[in-house]
Amino acid sequence: MSNTTITAIPGLQVGHDTNAEARTGCTVVLTPAGATASVDVRGAAPGARETDLLRPENLVEKVHAILLTGGSAFGLAAADGVMRWLYERGHGFDAGVARVPIVPAAVLFDLAVGRNDVWPDADAGYRACEAASDAPVVPGQVGAGAGASVAKLMGPAGAQPGGLGSAMIPLPTGGSVGALVAVNAVGEIYNPATGEKVVAAGAGAMPGSNPMSGANTTLAVVATDVLLSKSQCLRVAQMAHDGFARTIKPSHTLYDGDTVFALSTGVAGPGDANLVGIFAAEAVAMAILSAFPHAPSS
Repeated sequence: MSNTTITAIPGLQVGHDTNAEARTGCTVVLTPAGATASVDVRGAAPGARETDLLRPENLVEKVHAILLTGGSAFGLAAADGVMRWLYERGHGFDAGVARVPIVPAAVLFDLAVGRNDVWPDADAGYRACEAASDAPVVPGQVGAGAGASVAKLMGPAGAQPGGLGSAMIPLPTGGSVGALVAVNAVGEIYNPATGEKVVAAGAGAMPGSNPMSGANTTLAVVATDVLLSKSQCLRVAQMAHDGFARTIKPSHTLYDGDTVFALSTGVAGPGDANLVGIFAAEAVAMAILSAFPHAPSS
């Protein structure tokens, strides 16, 4: 069976740690050899770590992992475990006296779904690294998507399960682009090819209800083996947000913290950043739909 998920990109591995009882977890995208990276945040309620260093004008060019995690701001502690795993294996930015692993992270809010006193910690991040591989990513309520939910615009009573999905698209000029998305949104889920609603708010939804400010964030990692600069990675991350808008309605609201990281391993050589961005948006849309494997496709 061919791999049509983000782990088909050479040099990337994905691992999860899932707490099914507490309905939370984390997902790590490992790139131990380093990948050029940037990030674009569109939602108004983000939670993140080490994202300022991804601005194009700042010093550090490459990251060694990206962590997506549940647990709201508490879950950022899982990045400590990812750093420890990488450090023990000699990976990181050469700071002269030590190698410092660069691990940007972003969180989603799942405390209202399972337990509100349990969240991913450093040990969870370490376990996610131990579980990482280049096998195809299995979609659903795993890792960072374990406690994700969607369709909350009219209040939490109408919420439906979210999840984690992934997709990969070969580029027509060589190389490929993939996406990994943890879908935890205010909006409902649509199939852009048909315009049909894939996941709708439940019967308990009430117009005018509180959509839970700060409790909704869709997180994505897009990756390519095409060689891109840090500035080009930023543009790809910006363009990839179009995949949110195609499948999540509404998206990028005041109540979401939508965040997209972009990675370039560069092993496929130079390519067209604009083309990568166009296909990254499509890969994000496909990854979002794949997070709902039991939902109707049209």
